[in-house]
Amino acid sequence: MKYLLICVLLHPVFALNYSEDISPIIYNNCTTCHRSGEIASFLPLTNYGEVFNNRNWIAYAIVGDESRHGDPIMPPWPPDREYSTFIGERYLTEDEIHIILDWIEEGASQGDPELEYPMPDFPEGSAIGEPDLILEMDETFYIEGNNQDNYRCFIFPLDNEEEASISAIEFRPGNREAVHHAIITYIPAGAADIVDNQDPSYGYECYGGFGLNTITDLIGGYAPGLSVLEYPEGIGRTIPANSDIIVQVHYAPLIDDAEDLSSINIFYKDEAIEREINQEIFDYWGFYLLPDQETTITRTLYIDETVSMVNILPHCHLLGKSWEIYATTPSSEIIPIIRINQWDFDWQSFYYPEYLLKIPAGSTITATCIYDNTSNNPDNPNDPPALVIPGQGTTDEMFFIPIEFIPYQEGDENIYLGNEDMLLGDVNGDGTLNVLDVVQLVNMILSGGDISPASDVNGDGALNVLDIVSIKKELSVTPSDVCKIPRMIKTIKAIEILGTVVYVRYLICLKRSTLVTAAARFVVSLSGDNLSPK
Repeated sequence: MKYLLICVLLHPVFALNYSEDISPIIYNNCTTCHRSGEIASFLPLTNYGEVFNNRNWIAYAIVGDESRHGDPIMPPWPPDREYSTFIGERYLTEDEIHIILDWIEEGASQGDPELEYPMPDFPEGSAIGEPDLILEMDETFYIEGNNQDNYRCFIFPLDNEEEASISAIEFRPGNREAVHHAIITYIPAGAADIVDNQDPSYGYECYGGFGLNTITDLIGGYAPGLSVLEYPEGIGRTIPANSDIIVQVHYAPLIDDAEDLSSINIFYKDEAIEREINQEIFDYWGFYLLPDQETTITRTLYIDETVSMVNILPHCHLLGKSWEIYATTPSSEIIPIIRINQWDFDWQSFYYPEYLLKIPAGSTITATCIYDNTSNNPDNPNDPPALVIPGQGTTDEMFFIPIEFIPYQEGDENIYLGNEDMLLGDVNGDGTLNVLDVVQLVNMILSGGDISPASDVNGDGALNVLDIVSIKKELSVTPSDVCKIPRMIKTIKAIEILGTVVYVRYLICLKRSTLVTAAARFVVSLSGDNLSPK
């Protein structure tokens, strides 16, 4: 019989330091945005000095606030994680929050710089990797600081003599303070030239749309917080030969003059598109919002064929308070899609379920948005509150939900929408396989965590000790590695693999908890799924 022996030891707490305890939390959860060229470049968190100088702000931002239904400001993640699960969820565990707070309280020491957690390899000029093609604006666009919305369309010739199979399109704003959002489509080459030539400035004004009769589905976009993912194998978008990319950019009202030089990253698929992405715009324009009132708007969308949902983007403006969207099947089964308890106009995204979401034919999708047109809403653009009607302007309102989908095929529920080229065993998603992954995997097994492609290391469809044993084929821990392990809640102190028996010893270091010297011993059969104390 093969066994896994796990010994959990609680020891006295060591003094926390940045290098060993804080750097892995910051680099894996914060630095993606808080670095040069990204959305939070104004507050970089890439080294000890930057984190130390901003430690008080960090302490404020990571603690839940009652006005946000207990959710913290950072990391920003509007969807309710207890309602549904999406790719790329951003959050700190309670344990990680306590570690940061304890570190600050203890004086925020640096520790040994040689033991600092390595910075992940972040791509430059892209959030998802090296693009196949970069389309840049032909010239700088100058934005007048007149405190007015400015919608501008720009043409990017694709120069594709053949049909293009698109895996992903990523808009990169040149001026993140000026660009509120952008939407992208394609048109036949030259179809917008007449309109473009009529405007003497670069691009052309296109308030309320693209200003053209020929319009196709939206194929990409940008908003603060938006995530871009590459479509799985065989799934994507096809752009006909001889097409132009056209982008509508919404420049938010500015007091001072500004300028912008944005670009688009194109990612091609090596193989032909077998299943074309479709899009449904679920919207409603027949409403008004009375002043000094909260208004609830609920609409339903009938699904006439079985579909597999790829992503969804609920969208409203400054008066938005919350969203809830779910499907009801013909058998009255409820399929939760997304719930946002605290809407944030400045942080919105396309949300991708972990796996294609099947919605049967005959189902209805119900969407409810609550709008707060009272003086209690700090984002209300009108003081005192005034009547608000639907429209494209920032101070107008919208009930707008793009939904991407493909016709359902048997087995779609098993198609993972994340990175299929992931490193097996990289359960914390930092791009490397190390002892931190074993820590998290052990914790997932002990707590009965959800299975993911990264955690199911041996690919048997179950989460158990076999996955830990499988890591040993790729992971070896040296004494120097052990010295670099941060003491986060359940952290491996040492790992030895002796034949078919795996020993894992790890410390639990949580100052705010009641510390008790104890030891727990678990013996687990490698053929079983459950841990039983022995």
